[in-house]
Amino acid sequence: MTKKERYKNIIAWFESNVPTAETELHYGNPFQLLVSVILSAQCTDKRINMITPALFEAYPTPELMSHASPEEVFEYIRSVSYPNSKAKHLVGMAQMLVSDFGGMVPSDIDDLQRLPGVGRKTANVIAAVVYDRPAMAVDTHIFRIANRIGLTTDSKTPLATERELVKYIPAELIPKSHHWLILHGRYVCTARKPHCQSCGIAEWCEKNIA
Repeated sequence: MTKKERYKNIIAWFESNVPTAETELHYGNPFQLLVSVILSAQCTDKRINMITPALFEAYPTPELMSHASPEEVFEYIRSVSYPNSKAKHLVGMAQMLVSDFGGMVPSDIDDLQRLPGVGRKTANVIAAVVYDRPAMAVDTHIFRIANRIGLTTDSKTPLATERELVKYIPAELIPKSHHWLILHGRYVCTARKPHCQSCGIAEWCEKNIA
């Protein structure tokens, strides 16, 4: 089986069986999604969804958050991983949104990466989810399973994985493919004990046919 055939079959299965694939983070606007994605680094979406309602009620706009202190924001996010640094990032991000972008979340990936707390993965999530751009955000799940099932060939970095996935996945499906792969890695192709017997794409998985 060629890599092109593997991609074609796996994508076709997801299109037929998982027609709707979305982020599991709860948000009401681009600013809230950006906050949630920054907070979700090395933390579960479930935990983020537990603490963001109160945070969003206190700081519904970048303008309001920009006037907060990291110590004030910390009180709302203290149960997430690395709350001190994330509180500083959120306040700095909100301040830059107001000062440099008129309070609007930018669509350009380079502009997004200028914001405190925003790396390439987070920037790609915002570009794909909010602006439907063909940006592939590679998190730990995607990095792991892309190599495992044979979508990438010994990719050593998230950026290398991103480039190979974008090369083979049709541009219009890249935003949705990001969620397909994340959810597959989160619930089916799990790290320690993958559920191969109930996996819908097992017949095209490199590990399964090796």
